[in-house]
Amino acid sequence: MRKIIISIIALFGISNAKAQENTNTEPSKKLSLDEINLVSSYYKQDGNNSAVTGGIGTEKLTDVSNTIDVTMVKYDKKLRKNKFDFSVGIDHYTSASSDMVDLKANSSASRSDNRIYPSLNWSRENENKGTTLMAGVSFSSEYDYQSYGANIGFAKKTPNKMGEFTAKLQAYLDQVKMIAPIELRTADNNGTSARNTFALSLSYSQIINQNFQVEFLADGIQQTGYLSLPFHRVYFTDNSVHQEALPDKRFKIPLGVRANYFLGDKFIIKAYYRYYTDDWGLKSNTFSLETPMKISPFVSVSPFYRYYSQTSAKYFAPYQQHTAFDDFYTSNYDLSKFDSHFYGAGIRFSPKNGLFGIERLNMLEIRYGHYTKSIGMQSDIISLSLRFK
Repeated sequence: MRKIIISIIALFGISNAKAQENTNTEPSKKLSLDEINLVSSYYKQDGNNSAVTGGIGTEKLTDVSNTIDVTMVKYDKKLRKNKFDFSVGIDHYTSASSDMVDLKANSSASRSDNRIYPSLNWSRENENKGTTLMAGVSFSSEYDYQSYGANIGFAKKTPNKMGEFTAKLQAYLDQVKMIAPIELRTADNNGTSARNTFALSLSYSQIINQNFQVEFLADGIQQTGYLSLPFHRVYFTDNSVHQEALPDKRFKIPLGVRANYFLGDKFIIKAYYRYYTDDWGLKSNTFSLETPMKISPFVSVSPFYRYYSQTSAKYFAPYQQHTAFDDFYTSNYDLSKFDSHFYGAGIRFSPKNGLFGIERLNMLEIRYGHYTKSIGMQSDIISLSLRFK
């Protein structure tokens, strides 16, 4: 396996000199840097249920991801807090399964690709009224897929500031490049098809007391357009090969609850549960637990575990199990019945006087996770995060 070295350039243009104290108690009306976050990760997976080759074959994939997130803050004349968040990510992946679109190993354009995904988000908080307005735009581009996103939202705190209700509307207008398996290509296999996603997200968070916080989440997600992937093969019982065919509509409902409990100053229990259902017949349950623990004033560790279980979508069948009587068909094992486990740990360093002699570099975190599916797929991910503030 190729050796990957993940490196981060430590933003030498950011001065670590201590800012002069501002004796004015009024918040600054100048646009100022709040924080910068850098994250690099390396991911690899393997399995034997590739949808590209009809539910059988290698799922080997590696991905190197780097993102930078910059947050700026400015108070306006009415002392409303305006926050601007700019993020950009770049991924590079190599996929043995995608390479089989052309059935020639190490040859096709789909073997490796780059994805770039910038976003810009804005929020305006009126701290006196306890209200926040939000808006944002995003873009994602890779060889066979482009996505344009936008969102608007509103949040309102309760009179005692112990609770907050948030509503957010998101839209993604996507284009899928129609790349068919090589043996199914015709002169008409050109151009793109549209896929649109609209989501309404609602949440309510409540501080129960100084030790206990809880949040309830609900989403309604409507997808329309081309919801298959054109290079996914499906083999019928007669050994004929077809392109994946799925309905052009899908409605999803995830419901979740998140709770944090603080056991003194050194131990936190973070729990999360989500129930999901959609009109393709897929239902799932997710439970996760993370327990950050301080082992010194400046070092903490965070072991975590997530369990996931889902039923099969009604359009799924394994290799050579579909028939010509099926209106819709897929052998993508992401839509099959399975359960999975994801576990690992992180370690965070946040020294009082900064890292590596840079006072504003106030956090470094390394996380590792191992993921297994009951259908044989497994993966590993390691990430490195830095925060300047």
